[in-house]
Amino acid sequence: MATMSQAHEVQQRLDEVKALRERLGTGRWQEEDWGLLERVLGSYERLLSMLCEAQITLKRLQTLVFGKRRQRRHGLASGTSASGGATGGCDHESGADARPQPGVETAGDEVQLPRAGGHRPGYGRLGMATYAGAERAECRHEALAVGQRCPVCGQGRLYGVPPGREIRIDGNALLSAIRYELEKLRCSACGQMFTAPLPAEAGTEKYSPRARAVLAVSRYYLGLPFFRVEAYQAMLGVPVPDATQWDQIEQLGDCSYKVFAYLETLAAQGELIHQDDTSVRILSLMAENRTHQTAAEALGFARSQERTGMFTTALVVKVGEQTICLYYSSRSHAGENLQALLEQREAERDKPLVMSDALSRNEVDETTVIRCHCLAHGRRQFSDLADVFPVECQVVLDTLKQVFDHDEEARDKQMSPEARFAYHQA
Repeated sequence: MATMSQAHEVQQRLDEVKALRERLGTGRWQEEDWGLLERVLGSYERLLSMLCEAQITLKRLQTLVFGKRRQRRHGLASGTSASGGATGGCDHESGADARPQPGVETAGDEVQLPRAGGHRPGYGRLGMATYAGAERAECRHEALAVGQRCPVCGQGRLYGVPPGREIRIDGNALLSAIRYELEKLRCSACGQMFTAPLPAEAGTEKYSPRARAVLAVSRYYLGLPFFRVEAYQAMLGVPVPDATQWDQIEQLGDCSYKVFAYLETLAAQGELIHQDDTSVRILSLMAENRTHQTAAEALGFARSQERTGMFTTALVVKVGEQTICLYYSSRSHAGENLQALLEQREAERDKPLVMSDALSRNEVDETTVIRCHCLAHGRRQFSDLADVFPVECQVVLDTLKQVFDHDEEARDKQMSPEARFAYHQA
């Protein structure tokens, strides 16, 4: 695409353009008309390119401010959305749009709307099996037992059947406390003090390992700030200052390094690795950036030459039937963190599958892995351009829709990885 600075090279007076059109209509060409026509067409081409770029930029701004509009499945049978614009036949970026909806019947190219009412699979009341962490309590009849005569009809005998189940949910504080009152005795003659011992279950530390684990989960899994937990615990009469929470979590973190290192060793042997990173703010590195910037300005540079980015990398690794999630927060990119992990991989193992987007910072030594790029990211680029190039993008979006449809069908049939791969290639 030509740059904006080239626009002055193709400017023409209006009367020259009108005269050119008249000569084209009469067929009386002049030698200089060829150069003029080339400049006019070049100007027109650059104008269209700038309009196209402006339209794309405005569409991205609209998506950023108002969010992405959901595309209804029933409006995609003819390749158009409910608003009449071109779509890719999908209503999710990941391709989940290809999933068949309950109550939707298809006959040829016709797509009917799902009927009102009813529940989608996976929604509604939870079954008893989902309460795996619930305590179990047996409730027995106080007056009846197996083998006794029926108190209603007086003829049959009672026998056991599978028990009924009821769930009762209670509430607890994040941290609870027990105050032990230790009896003390003093000798009236020598003054010796005798204190009753604590029970064995009280332990030797004020904060139990379970209490530290709860604090870590509340902060780094539930996302509760320390000051909010402090206020909540104070309201319940078990105060835990925010600084104390940090101290206890720090002790827990020191103990977990060995566990993390072992998880790294296991993850390095995995057969499938999902890789991505996002920006993060780390106070110590932000202070380091300011120091580097001050030093660069003192030397007359506008900005520091040191790396200033901060990233959290997520590596989700499938190892057999288990999944291991590793997180790294530092200046290193996802590719650098993955490369460090792969250095622990056993030499005799096959190359792992690595799924990521196509950013260069995800790259490692590509001879050691089988790289798989995310189709959802690629589809999103065409979806963003669909309003500008509807016909061209629709070809790609329709093709990707078939891929997502086939993959959903393979998952529904619970195919093995080998059968799923062969199904896609068929």
